Parts: sequence; structure tokens; C-alpha cells
Amino acid sequence: MNDIRVECYAGHRGEETPRRFYLGRRRIEAAEVLDRWLAPDHRYFKVRGDDGGLYLLRHETATGDWELILYEGDALPQDISRR
Repeated sequence: MNDIRVECYAGHRGEETPRRFYLGRRRIEAAEVLDRWLAPDHRYFKVRGDDGGLYLLRHETATGDWELILYEGDALPQDISRR
């Protein structure tokens, strides 16, 4: 997924957590962070959106880039580009 922008907030330990994200022109609020884990070069967040969809977001720590790895729910809007 190329066209993603993520807004975060830093918790009490300074860890950034997705608050909302944009897929193309579509805004999705992170209703709940269901899980999070670390890999050597990435951080992963499993998020339930306010649209009821389940999203797996990957954050590359070196560059700050975000990627949508997995989506479960209704069809994504047509203006979202896929890899």
C-alpha cells in the first residue's frame, strides 16, 4: 500500500502509537490498538479502525515510513493504490 499517512501520539514512555491514518483521501480513526510488536527494523500495530476494519500497519524505524500490510473488512475504496 503506497498511499498511507499515519498520525501518532507519544505515550508516557515516548513510544509513538497510531491515532489516525489516511488511505488516499479516506481518514480512519484508530478506535483500538489490539496488538503491537517489534522486529529488528520495524514496529507493527494491529489496529481496529472506526470503520470496523482490521488493519496491520508497519512502521520502518530507520526512515519513518509506514505501510499497510494487511486489511480485513469491506472492500477498500477505489482511490487506494495497491502494490
